[in-house]
Amino acid sequence: MNEAVSVLESIDIMAILELLPHRYPFLMVDRIIAIDGDRSAVGIKNVTANEPHFLGHFPGSPVMPGVLIIEGMAQTAGAICTRATGKGVPQLVYFMTIDNAKFRKPVVPGDRLEYHVAQTKKRGNIWKFDCVAKVDDVKVAEASVSAMLVARDQS
Repeated sequence: MNEAVSVLESIDIMAILELLPHRYPFLMVDRIIAIDGDRSAVGIKNVTANEPHFLGHFPGSPVMPGVLIIEGMAQTAGAICTRATGKGVPQLVYFMTIDNAKFRKPVVPGDRLEYHVAQTKKRGNIWKFDCVAKVDDVKVAEASVSAMLVARDQS
């Protein structure tokens, strides 16, 4: 049998910074592993106690806001989309929809958050992904997200 073998890739924080316009404190992904083209990937976020949202969410009992978990899933999906277009023109990724969001377990400092994203639809510059966030292989959140890619103004 001659079966094609898929090679999964990974990208580090420096490559992510080239793909996405987000910067600290709003960059929610540190590394992306197991990239399968524009079809799927796993983003990694190392959750640390010194992140600014923990000052108010919640003092003495820090919990990562669910909206930031959704944002991390979307950033992971957006990075593999912009990487896959490879047109040499920097892309912006605009959120369009968040559907079926569910939060199952709190994410706290010290957790290694994994964003598992899988493309479900692509039409022109519109992309849709099913996403699951996990800590220690336990599902903590899930959602379907869609976004539009547009060329970044170079002026």
